[in-house]
Amino acid sequence: MTRGWIIVLDIGKSFSKASLWDETGLCIAQRTRANLRLELAGRLTLDHAGIEAWLRETLFEFAKMGPVSAIVPVAHGAGMTLISNQQLLEAPLDYEWTGVAVQRAVYDPQRDPFVATGSPALPSGLNLGMQLHWLESIGSTGASTGQILPWTQYWAWVLSGVPAAEVTSLGCHTDLWRPYDHRPSDLAVRRGWAERLAPMTPAGTVLGTLQPGWVDATGLSRNVEVYCGIHDSNAALLNARSHPQVTGRDATILSTGTWFVAMRTPVDNSAAINLAEARDCLLNVDIAGAPIPTARFMGGREIELLAGSNASLQNGLAYSAAIEAVEAGDMILPSYAPGVGPYPFAPLREVSPISPPEAARAKAHLYAALLADASLDLIGSCDTVVVDGRFSRAPIFVQALANLRAKSRIAVSSDDQGVAHGALQLLKRGRHDALKTISPLPVDMSAYRARWRDAAEHAG
Repeated sequence: MTRGWIIVLDIGKSFSKASLWDETGLCIAQRTRANLRLELAGRLTLDHAGIEAWLRETLFEFAKMGPVSAIVPVAHGAGMTLISNQQLLEAPLDYEWTGVAVQRAVYDPQRDPFVATGSPALPSGLNLGMQLHWLESIGSTGASTGQILPWTQYWAWVLSGVPAAEVTSLGCHTDLWRPYDHRPSDLAVRRGWAERLAPMTPAGTVLGTLQPGWVDATGLSRNVEVYCGIHDSNAALLNARSHPQVTGRDATILSTGTWFVAMRTPVDNSAAINLAEARDCLLNVDIAGAPIPTARFMGGREIELLAGSNASLQNGLAYSAAIEAVEAGDMILPSYAPGVGPYPFAPLREVSPISPPEAARAKAHLYAALLADASLDLIGSCDTVVVDGRFSRAPIFVQALANLRAKSRIAVSSDDQGVAHGALQLLKRGRHDALKTISPLPVDMSAYRARWRDAAEHAG
């Protein structure tokens, strides 16, 4: 086991976060940065340069705090980079940029069938194959010659100089991987992308040590080890699986942030599960390469659109407002994030102000619970659901979910560091507080749920 303190670098879509952990699994310090969306050469890109500058400053701070020995990167799964001769060839595309859609009609017929990849056709650049195809279509030299790194492994490469690819990052709706066959997709092979993937490497592998430039800029030791790293939702899954209350059960982790991602671990995962391709269901792949039935929606984004950036904060007035909304049948229908979630074809709705703020928060969280309930049904979730991440601390959301899924045990951890704890599991580190079982919202939601589902399914 690696000795010394560990830095977990978590590059999400909305935020970047770096946390410092001691040998006992205690978080010593944490720094967060809001990510920007940049326009470059007529396209939207991820803010890789800004994140890197922030990271240098953060590591400089952390170097003064204790004996750092390792860095583990974690990132969302819809980013990729192209490198050659230790140089970045193209700024990574922002997956929400709609400009790639001009090539959709050309690209889609080339994709492997959903039953083989578990990767649905997603909007904009959420499929990495779509990003690669678009770059090639505009004559990008990097797209046709560069080595391909998933977003997590890009950060491992930035720090260590060693290129790698990893199965959890390639197995999350990229169109580039066949989970049941444990190999690149036919599309990736046919287009020459498979042979240009960086070497496949297990998530818990040490790629190398910190590059000299980073040593000089941060004051960290040149012996700091850089790990290959893991897809963020898979890190949360790894953490949830390690709870004693979950081991051996048919359990689902519901990771909450910008995206709400439900990942189910069946007791028997040898048989394929029939997933609804058109309803944002997909397969993820765990660190052992096993297919993981998954459903997602952009819950954090929608809640913030409906109720503001502090929507996870709630008080007694919001709690009362939630019960009153259910009793009055006052509900929000999808959708506020186009093309994703269990109702991707629902009409895109304009945000209408809800007053007072407590009512807005209450209704937004009830809405998110209804979406989560529908997503969990789509992957056959049963037995235990562990809610992780930012909205695990939102009582209306978790209690409404417990009400809607009375036959399941809804549990949350007492902290919101599931992704970081999962990354620490790669190094045999981390610690657990007991899961807390959530009591249902004290109101009958059965008729409310039935009306909402009927309206959502017939919207548009």
